[in-house]
Amino acid sequence: MCKIAIVGAGPSGCMAACNLNKKFEVTLFDKSSPLKTLLPTGGGKCNLAHAEYDFKELAKSYPRGEKFLYSVFSKFSTAETLDFFEKIGVKTYTREDNRIFPLSNSSQDVRTKILNQMHHCKFKKEEVLSVKKIDSGYEIKTTKAKYFSDIVIVAIGGKSSYKTLQDLGHTIVSPKPALVGLKTKQNFKNVQGVTIKNCKILSDKKEYFGNILFTNDGITGPPVFELSSVNARKSFPYEISVDFINEDLDLQKLFDENPHKNLGNLLAEFLPKSIVNTLFSVDLTQKCYAVRANTKVLVNNFLRKYKFEIVGTRKDGETVACGGVSLGEINSKNFESKLNKNLYIIGEVLDIDGFCGGYNLQYCWSSGYLSANSINDKCKKM
Repeated sequence: MCKIAIVGAGPSGCMAACNLNKKFEVTLFDKSSPLKTLLPTGGGKCNLAHAEYDFKELAKSYPRGEKFLYSVFSKFSTAETLDFFEKIGVKTYTREDNRIFPLSNSSQDVRTKILNQMHHCKFKKEEVLSVKKIDSGYEIKTTKAKYFSDIVIVAIGGKSSYKTLQDLGHTIVSPKPALVGLKTKQNFKNVQGVTIKNCKILSDKKEYFGNILFTNDGITGPPVFELSSVNARKSFPYEISVDFINEDLDLQKLFDENPHKNLGNLLAEFLPKSIVNTLFSVDLTQKCYAVRANTKVLVNNFLRKYKFEIVGTRKDGETVACGGVSLGEINSKNFESKLNKNLYIIGEVLDIDGFCGGYNLQYCWSSGYLSANSINDKCKKM
């Protein structure tokens, strides 16, 4: 009988456990409850995956790991994920934005259905302190005891597993926050909580679309998360440009058609007054017929090319870390370490991260399944 230790009982670790042969002796180690981190995903509704069925197109939504994931998603991608959940009793639906959710809209329901597939597994609510390679396998040392395993799957994200893997010879790419709100040089305390819909952000010739929410010290929202992910390793400060209108607009025609309207009232047709009053530093009481050419340029730049100076990342909000174990040390076909036989590394601990919208969970399901499938084949030969 194969003894398999899974360090981390999050989505990737539990997906691996679900797909391991039921005859194996499988033990999951985690200081928290299994799948606790799944509960807040998708606002508690569990955004399981994203409805992109071309594996190369799907991989484009991962700023770190795109080419590595070609091999992964060609074997287990969106369709296979939905098939897995269908088989365990989780029916799904797809929203207009292509995000896939369970019909129950409940992360707790998904958690329960996954755990129901894991009756053959043991759970140890213990923190793993080290994983040491020995002649015939691995020694797992926890806060309570030592255990032996033939095969180890490291599936716990974040810094807690970095030292363990460094001790086994792996290189750690320095972690940086991604999918996070951004701090700006400008202070937006007077307009915090205000949202502007359907904006376009331009940064380094790349475009990002969606709603922007102002915070007391910066901006957040889906396009900002995506931008922060792509720019996770970019040095601060840097500048971005925002088109608040993001549609065809004949500004001169507007002035001509509203000659006696105050400039402030005209701009308020496109943006909330609080935004106009806070961000635009010209005389807003002047009539449109009296607005000079240089001011019209300022109006156009304000609406279509507003500049934000980004000085850092916000600590709160939705955050995913980029960084982790270097992908060059991992076999993309099965997630086995190239440095240590029978050691598999999956999930967030690798230097792979995706955008919002189910991409990070998709990667967890795929890495969990492929590692388990490889172990099933390997143990047949042992």
